[in-house]
Parts: sequence; C-alpha cells; structure tokens
Amino acid sequence: QVQLVESGGGLVQAGGSLRLSCAASGSIFRIGAMGWYRQAPGKQRELVATVTSGGSTHYAESVMGRFTISRDNAKNTVYLQMNSLKPEDTAVYYCNANVYTGTLHGSDYWGQGTQVTVSS
Repeated sequence: QVQLVESGGGLVQAGGSLRLSCAASGSIFRIGAMGWYRQAPGKQRELVATVTSGGSTHYAESVMGRFTISRDNAKNTVYLQMNSLKPEDTAVYYCNANVYTGTLHGSDYWGQGTQVTVSS
C-alpha cells in the first residue's frame, strides 16, 4: 500500500507565496515521475508541473516562471514553490506519483488534495 500526504495549502493574498509538500510512504521500491495537478470549481483537473526521477521538469504555461517543482528522492517527497500567486491559481492541488512497488511496472497514486485560495 502506498500513501501520498500533502501539506502546505492555505489562504494567501495575490502576489504572495506558498509551498506545497507531498510525501510518499508505504511499500515503495522506487518512484518515477512525480507531479502536481489542480482542479478549480467547475473545471477539469489540469497539470501544473511534473518532475522526473532524474530532475527534468515540465510546467503548464500558466505557471511558468512563477512556480518551481522539486523533489527529494531520499525522502520520497515532491515540492511545489508557488510565487506571485494570482486569484486564478485558486484550486484544490493534488499530488501524483508513479510508484513502483516491485521491479516490473509503476502505478499512479494520488494525494487527497490541499486547498489553495488566493484572494484579490
């Protein structure tokens, strides 16, 4: 069994910053790509940023230059530093990880979500 536990969400004024963390635990052999997604009310879940086990990153155009994704492989943890936050960044943020519990193939796991609210 694998669990992803997120932390760091909250309420912030426009222009402010927040840092999200997501720690994976359980029967983990290794972790492939990790990422953050978000879902605003009435909208579909969308990709925010991903990072491979080797450190290569990918960002949605809407957050490029403002958000930074990173990971600590020793701690099985992924972070999302969010700067210059805008009201349109308001959403529930979900952590995702492709986890190998054995040597054959990985499976996608999701965190429970953490609310980020940006006031204008």
